[in-house]
Amino acid sequence: MGAQSVIEQVAAGNAYVYPRSKHEHEGTKLQIVKAADRKYILAEGSGKLIDELEGETANGVKLCELSHANRLVINKFFPFTVPQAFGKQSTTIGLGDRLGIAGPGHLQTVKGRAIHPILAQQSIRELALTGRDYKQVIDAAAYAALQEGYTEGYGADGDHLKKEEDIRMSLDLGFTMLTLDCSEQIDNAAAQADEAEVNRKYEALPEAVRTHYESNYLNKTFTAGSQSIHFDAATLKRDVLVYHEAIEFMVFIYEKYIKTADRAVDFEISIDETLTPTAPGSHFLVASELNAKNVDIFSMAPRFIGEFQKGIDYIGDLAQFEQELAVHAAIADHFGYKLSIHSGSDKFSVFALVGKYTNGRFHVKTAGTNWLEAVRIVARTNPSLYRKMHQYALEHFEEATAYYHVTTNLDNIRPLKEVTDEELPKYMEENDARQLLHITYGILLQAKREDGSSLFRDEFFRTLSEREEDYAHALKKHIGKHLDLLGVK
Repeated sequence: MGAQSVIEQVAAGNAYVYPRSKHEHEGTKLQIVKAADRKYILAEGSGKLIDELEGETANGVKLCELSHANRLVINKFFPFTVPQAFGKQSTTIGLGDRLGIAGPGHLQTVKGRAIHPILAQQSIRELALTGRDYKQVIDAAAYAALQEGYTEGYGADGDHLKKEEDIRMSLDLGFTMLTLDCSEQIDNAAAQADEAEVNRKYEALPEAVRTHYESNYLNKTFTAGSQSIHFDAATLKRDVLVYHEAIEFMVFIYEKYIKTADRAVDFEISIDETLTPTAPGSHFLVASELNAKNVDIFSMAPRFIGEFQKGIDYIGDLAQFEQELAVHAAIADHFGYKLSIHSGSDKFSVFALVGKYTNGRFHVKTAGTNWLEAVRIVARTNPSLYRKMHQYALEHFEEATAYYHVTTNLDNIRPLKEVTDEELPKYMEENDARQLLHITYGILLQAKREDGSSLFRDEFFRTLSEREEDYAHALKKHIGKHLDLLGVK
């Protein structure tokens, strides 16, 4: 659709104008409009802003795409659209948006609450599965802030990054948070080894490493709040084997990239992508070493006891979780950073405990649940599309398990032929069906016909565009439930 046609539609009242998107800067007025399921910036007036925006002019009005180049212009003139770091004293929530369209609903959810949104949050794995890149991730977040008139700031998290080239890329593009995934430096084999094997591997470490840890921790007891942590020889040896290379990696990345950055960067440490839960003593050891080396971290994500699987509630012993959470939270407080809860989507049974023991100073990550809310909208409003996606997900489920750990039992999912159209949204209330649709998002979004056309993607996005307000309302309700239980006022 050409500029003339869109501008005429706006003038005739046939295009939607986002009411909170109206902004002005030194003679230029702009707003975001939607015509024929596409969004544009409509600018008029004079000045540097309208001159620098790329677009077509008709009837004295400039129509501009929501492009990367125009996002950089918007960033220049409206600082609230630039991601920022929030520091470790604030309450934050990661709102991963795999589709690039959830931002407005996310901002409507957090507006007026005592929490800062990390609106742009994606891992390299998610980018590969969705076919997006980091420029597009920040573009979507910035335009969401512009559309909603949200001036309170948002963050951008290069999530679960492992490689230097990815870290460098994310920082160069303006990401304000880095989640360092140390899973490749953590020795899971040592965590599972018997005592003889631990002793053998420990004696093989350089003497300087053994001396350092023994002199600082062996047979010593430390306190964090009201909690005590003791390191006997067996515990210390195993912890050193599991974590010492990861600690060196954390220090290296901090010194090379975070400390030298030209702006504030919230540095999160992830030690949750492991086979075994992080013992409180192990958490203390890692934190103590980072503190001794002056590594200033925003938050740390241990692997908690029990199961934090994707898209469903916590699985495990709540009493034991609470007992260990109290120690983890005390350690984070002792060293002055926030506790981070990964795979935090839909963990409703533990949220009140998280809010209680962290005193509301936490970082919780969500992502897949936002995709599932989009799927719920499709199930309710486009049942034929949902049925095709559901069936395709069943056929490709095993393929998706290469990327995510779940305990889904497909036999528990009611066959499609037995479910009426009106009942389809109820699939999103069932754990096995939720996980089926959750982990197959990349396969569904990138599925193609023989001629190369999209099998589901185009119709999926078209449906959500038509139901944009419904999707925002669903996110406000669902993510709002997260915040309510976490105690965020």
